[in-house]
Amino acid sequence: MITDIQKKRLVGGVILFLVLVSAFLAVKIVNEIRAGKYIGTTDTPSTITVSGDSDVFAAPDIATISFTARGEGATTKDAQAKESESVNKAIAYLKGKGIADKDIKTSNYYTQPKYDYGICATNYCPMRATKIVAYEANQTVDVKIRNLDTVGDIVTGLGTAGITDISGPNFTIENQDALQNQARADAIKEARAKAETLASQLGVHIVRVSNFQESNGGYYPMVYGAKDAMTSTGSAPAPTPAMPTGENKITSNVTITYEIR
Repeated sequence: MITDIQKKRLVGGVILFLVLVSAFLAVKIVNEIRAGKYIGTTDTPSTITVSGDSDVFAAPDIATISFTARGEGATTKDAQAKESESVNKAIAYLKGKGIADKDIKTSNYYTQPKYDYGICATNYCPMRATKIVAYEANQTVDVKIRNLDTVGDIVTGLGTAGITDISGPNFTIENQDALQNQARADAIKEARAKAETLASQLGVHIVRVSNFQESNGGYYPMVYGAKDAMTSTGSAPAPTPAMPTGENKITSNVTITYEIR
């Protein structure tokens, strides 16, 4: 049987144990806060943000054009037949100029009716029943030209073959990853140099990168009107247009935030 003295000693031991545990936890929490590891800490590191820019120039190695063949007829079948004749003639011409099958791709094809909505001679225009007067078929084809010396001849040849709608050429670099990497590396190098100069002026040290962002530019195609390259019946062949390729610019703009101490 437990006596009153033993009960008091037991209760006193439990209280002492709880006090020691509470003190241990309090000391641990303080140490964690000082070490910056305690959950909920609002200690924000100091940072500096700098930017870097770089441009790399290179000659294009590929040209892209697109053309649209059209056909019109009394029925959808007639329109498709005329369009097919036109596009097949153009594709045969392209293959004859050494364009591979993989570089000729249809990007759009559709047929639609043409309607006659009537003409109103006065301000008052009663509802008129529309009627279909014809059907038209359209096919747009994208072409890659790898021999840039033939671009002018090909554009002129397509016009002579009866193609009236041509967009391009757009001179690009087919595989520009290496050039983009070079531009990015130069931009990062410039940003790092700025950060080191700024850190020296502030009397601090760079610890690590805390944020990185990059943006880069794109290409802007020029448009060539194929109608200017066509020949009229009985006229002399149109001269081959000059197609200067120039250089393309690959751009990298970086913004880097460094943690400092």
